[in-house]
Amino acid sequence: MSAPENLTDLYTGELQDLWSANDQMAKALKKMTPKVSDPALKEMLTKSQEGIATHTQMLKDLLEESDEKVKKEHCRGMEGLVAEAIKHTTEEAPDKGPVLDAVIIAQYQRMSHYGIAGFGTAAAFAGALGNKKAVKALDKVTKEIYGGDEYMTKLAENNINIDAMAD
Repeated sequence: MSAPENLTDLYTGELQDLWSANDQMAKALKKMTPKVSDPALKEMLTKSQEGIATHTQMLKDLLEESDEKVKKEHCRGMEGLVAEAIKHTTEEAPDKGPVLDAVIIAQYQRMSHYGIAGFGTAAAFAGALGNKKAVKALDKVTKEIYGGDEYMTKLAENNINIDAMAD
């Protein structure tokens, strides 16, 4: 992305970055999901992939509505998070079971927190620009990601981490 000249540039740049981040996270989840032992975690990761696809389409729609070229800008932040996630769930992964499930949750949450920050930032930019429709859509996504993060925390604290201690 070239240097932003105004808030509109910041806003569209954030949307383009999030599109790339979503694509990268989706690819990581596709690699991690088959390794999961816990059925509830596997179901959540599968639902997350569906949610990411929906969120990505919304980003494309917002870019189109802003009369910007509908393209993504490679997200180096998510690139680093995905590299860590893959490393910890493949190269340096524990054997299949609760410990690996706990690692997968930790990596999922790191990537999700990036999404929460990015979608929240895009919503703030949209709000400052007076784009109420975009604010509503971006706030909805932020809440959905946050809800998934909270679910993962409960799943970890109430099941997976306990099982990992016994392993």
